[in-house]
Amino acid sequence: MPQRTFLTAWLGIIAYTMQIYFDFSGYSDMAIGMGKMFGFTFLENFNYPYLSASITEFWRRWHISLSSWFRDYVYIPLGGNRCSAPRHIFNLLVVWLLTGLWHGAGWNFVLWGLYYGILLILEKYVFGRLLERLPSTVQHLYALFLVAIGWVLFSNTDFSQMTAYLGNLFGRGVSGFADSATWYYLKSSLVLLILSGLCCTPGLLNWFRDKTRRRPYLSLVPVLVIFLISVAYLVYSSYNPFLYFRF
Repeated sequence: MPQRTFLTAWLGIIAYTMQIYFDFSGYSDMAIGMGKMFGFTFLENFNYPYLSASITEFWRRWHISLSSWFRDYVYIPLGGNRCSAPRHIFNLLVVWLLTGLWHGAGWNFVLWGLYYGILLILEKYVFGRLLERLPSTVQHLYALFLVAIGWVLFSNTDFSQMTAYLGNLFGRGVSGFADSATWYYLKSSLVLLILSGLCCTPGLLNWFRDKTRRRPYLSLVPVLVIFLISVAYLVYSSYNPFLYFRF
């Protein structure tokens, strides 16, 4: 396997971070919309999770239906947080071990689940108050960084590839900062990455709502533009099923 550059490794995990969010939140929104067509109302499953300022907040915003199910049927029956600290830690580890296994019977999913369980325990009992006193930008970068690292664990079933990729993100085993392939990836994907970043927040949507308040029909314009761009990418790409169908 050819060595990656430092920047290529980060571009890869940022792209995967965006892909898995839009993949899963997208077909969750499709399910909500189709439910509305048949008279059913389903709750939102994602609430802009990449705006989170902590891992605790991230899991209140990401895959809300799954988090709620584990809270109601596993965490609370085990005792929740109304118990001693050791018991609470045990409860969290059990819940997150099961959360990992829910995604697949692989050791990487076990590791991914325990990774988040340990982070939540650390935020609760070690540095949570310190984190709250940091500037909001620092809190946000902290959460995004740890979430990106978590996706490396989640996406690699081969532990040698996982450790190699993690090493690349920290500059180990790379072939340099960037090469011609890196700049090609960046150039060809920059617009899409910028749009993805903007669409991870409600800012763009709210801006259009404010501008079209008096002319509601104009709010369809960005939807149609995004639809046409999506169709263009589908035509250009090969068959690419929903990523989260694997889990």
